Amino acid sequence: MKKVAWIFGLIIIVVLSSIIWYKFFFVFGEGVKAGSLNYFVKKGIIFKTYEGRIVQEGFQSPNAGELQSNEFRFSVTDEEVAAQLERSSGKHVELRYEEFNGMLPWRGTSNFLVTEVLMVKDFAGEVSEELPYSQ
Repeated sequence: MKKVAWIFGLIIIVVLSSIIWYKFFFVFGEGVKAGSLNYFVKKGIIFKTYEGRIVQEGFQSPNAGELQSNEFRFSVTDEEVAAQLERSSGKHVELRYEEFNGMLPWRGTSNFLVTEVLMVKDFAGEVSEELPYSQ
C-alpha cells in the first residue's frame, strides 16, 4: 500500500510540474513586431517590471465600419533592452519577442516578452540605431 501511495504521489508531482512548466515557461511563439513606441515605463508595487506599448501601422476592425488602432503591449526583463527602449520613445522600433501561455509577476504584466531591439528609426526615415540580427 505504501508503494502505491509513493508512485501515485510521484505521478501527481510530475503532472503538476509539467502543467506549470507548460503554462509559465514554455515559449508558445516567437516573432517580430514593428511600430511606433507609444510608451515605456518601469512600474509595479512589489515587482518592478518594464512595460511598453507600440502602435502598429494600419487599422484593425473587429466590426464592419469601425476603425481601431492595433496596439502591441509587452514586457521587458533584460536591462540592456530596457535601456535601448527608454532612449527610443516616439520612434519607430522593430522588436523581437517571445510569447508565453501565462504571465509571472516578476516577468511583467504581459504574455509577450521582448528579448531584442532589432532597429530604431526616426520618423524622417533615418535609422538612428540599427542592431545586427543575432541568433
